[in-house]
Amino acid sequence: MFAWINRLDHYFPIRNSAWTLCMVGLVASTYAWARMGMDVWPAVVFLALVLLGVRDTLQTRHAILRNYPVIGHLRFLFEFIRPEIRQYFFENDNEAAPFSRQQRSLVYQRAKGDSDKRPFGTQMNVAGIGYEWINHSLQPTVLKTHDFRVTIGETRTQPYSASLFNISAMSFGALSANAILALNAGAKRGGFAHDTGEGSISRHHRVNGGDLIWEVGSGYFGCCNGDGSFSEERFTANALDPQVKMIEVKLSQGAKPGHGGVLPGPKVTLEIAEARGVQPWVDCVSPASHSAFGTPLEMMHFIERLRTLSGGKPTGFKLCIGHPWEWFGIAKAMQETGILPDFIVVDGAEGGTGAAPLEFTDHVGSPLQEGLLLVHNTLVGLDLRKKIKLGCAGKVVSAFDIARMLALGADWCNAARGFMFALGCIQAQTCHTGSCPTGVTTQDPQRQKALDVPTKADRVYHFHQNTLMALKELVQAAGLGDPAEITASHIVRRNSEHGVKLLANLLPFVEPGALLEGKANLQVFRTYWPMASATSFRATPV
Repeated sequence: MFAWINRLDHYFPIRNSAWTLCMVGLVASTYAWARMGMDVWPAVVFLALVLLGVRDTLQTRHAILRNYPVIGHLRFLFEFIRPEIRQYFFENDNEAAPFSRQQRSLVYQRAKGDSDKRPFGTQMNVAGIGYEWINHSLQPTVLKTHDFRVTIGETRTQPYSASLFNISAMSFGALSANAILALNAGAKRGGFAHDTGEGSISRHHRVNGGDLIWEVGSGYFGCCNGDGSFSEERFTANALDPQVKMIEVKLSQGAKPGHGGVLPGPKVTLEIAEARGVQPWVDCVSPASHSAFGTPLEMMHFIERLRTLSGGKPTGFKLCIGHPWEWFGIAKAMQETGILPDFIVVDGAEGGTGAAPLEFTDHVGSPLQEGLLLVHNTLVGLDLRKKIKLGCAGKVVSAFDIARMLALGADWCNAARGFMFALGCIQAQTCHTGSCPTGVTTQDPQRQKALDVPTKADRVYHFHQNTLMALKELVQAAGLGDPAEITASHIVRRNSEHGVKLLANLLPFVEPGALLEGKANLQVFRTYWPMASATSFRATPV
């Protein structure tokens, strides 16, 4: 319903129409009572609705009520009657919806600090093929804290102790100013990292002082010259900011790998232009590939250059796996140069909050499991895994999602949409229209004012804390002492109607050094490793 209202509102403002009609009704019914002797009750009812609208616009708990006074209560009325009715009319839950109602409900509960305990057993089909679980121990452990951390860039001048769960890349411009303020305030309070996205560091990222991972994309926003090329001077000015903890070069993203982007001139506001270092009201182009390097060898030297300019801060890159030989070329460049990234973030094609063509969101790029496993196996096979930390992102919402990714080789996880839900996103999927009903993905000053920063920052904090507390309980139940001890031998999948297997036996894993010794027998290595070159991203004929 809100998607339909938003489409109408794009052409004719109707957000306050119900409230306005109540005011008109109040005036008309009052006149009819005072002058014509009609019943007073209609005037009383309309007065109550008008006062309700006033309350809706002043309260800070529900962004929907601030944007849709009076009529927004239908969502909560339907929720009181039956949650399914609310979700059908007010929240997108069709087959294309990125997250199920169960996942959204979990985030909302944890963000609000409500109990996430549920009666009557599992809501999953435990007999269904693909169902997964983590094996528990008859001697559970007791952990002292849920503040799980991983140190990135241990040998660097400024290593970073990162949380196991952080905010994934979402740019200012894609998100509203209030959304950025709330996310960063929550990150500051919870001691976790906030990835800027390729839109660079805006003034809103700096207000609350939360830890930042500065993502440097192909447009070099925040560190570009007038012609769009990389600027060392501008990069250094931002990178030396103490609030910036790590530098992340974005090669590709899960939402639309291999696809550039253009922010139309009318959307390049003064604030967005300031953050990106571009001209306001002029088309802002994000190329599909980088201009600062053209080969894997050049890429590794560029990473070393950024690390030096930043004063020794952990520096790495993010990618969604595409052609295997391109990733293998990067791995060979690490071998030849001896230059290693401090971290690699693997983005799954199923993730991504950015708007993209349907073909890209559905059919371009490797899913997270396959991409993460390939990167992990490659680094293990080259004996580099202990020197490079692995992050990942792609529909990671729950503690079990985190545990599963750790089992596949990740050191930490990032989440985008989960934190958007914590901000109040109802998955209306109107992000690209500027008509977000909750003020999360809009630059409309009136719509985004509905998102109350202190309230939503509190929810971001609680979502992070409660998710890690749930992870702590999983680790304890498994009889482990730390999340890092979770392996593929702890996760079980039903792979047929009558069979189950450990992920360790179901998925391919290589032995340390196997690739160096020519003993990596996986087909992907036999086929594509000989085709990869450190001097080119193109495949070399074998």
